[in-house]
Amino acid sequence: MGFNPMHLGTTLLARKLVVRAARTESKGASLGSKAPHFELPEPLTGKVWKLDDFEPYPALLVMFVCNHCPFVKHLKKAIVKLTNFYMKKGLAVVAISSNSIATHPQDGPQFMAEEAKLLNYPFPYLYDESQDVAREFGAVCTPEFFLFKKDGRRPFELVYHGQFDDSRPSNNVPVSGRDLSRAIDCVLSSQPIPSVQKPSVGCSIKWHPETTL
Repeated sequence: MGFNPMHLGTTLLARKLVVRAARTESKGASLGSKAPHFELPEPLTGKVWKLDDFEPYPALLVMFVCNHCPFVKHLKKAIVKLTNFYMKKGLAVVAISSNSIATHPQDGPQFMAEEAKLLNYPFPYLYDESQDVAREFGAVCTPEFFLFKKDGRRPFELVYHGQFDDSRPSNNVPVSGRDLSRAIDCVLSSQPIPSVQKPSVGCSIKWHPETTL
């Protein structure tokens, strides 16, 4: 049985808010491409995680998020519920924050650890200080979701790079996780992934001031 969005509860229904953060859409990624290598620290525990740690799993969800972005805040509780549900079914999950603390200190490691503890994240929340991992993935916004599948000993391959659902902080669409949960259901049941994948919409990743993209 797939993820039931009704379990998100009425507290996660979208509220009519005015969001002044600039909207950025995720760019098209090459489906079928291999998952980039990463080796990043988890501020909460001090453990260093790398891609190889997830090799035993049939699927891996990589999420680029941060603490301050209203688009991420809008989905945080739903993300926790959705990932809790699918991690019990064999999905591996990791979240990464790549924002510059020079411009957004509230996204720094200390506050990441506090956030992970407060919300009881079931997945590691990693710090990409150099921003190299974000560049390797082609990530440009938060939240941004990359879903990979793995067949046997073959490398993880990208099968979904789309939105969580249609809900935004500034509309009245209930948070459901529909788009992402459908993709995960397909991966875990070895079914074809939907070919239509709507881009994520969120805040731009906050690059270091000296960075030119």
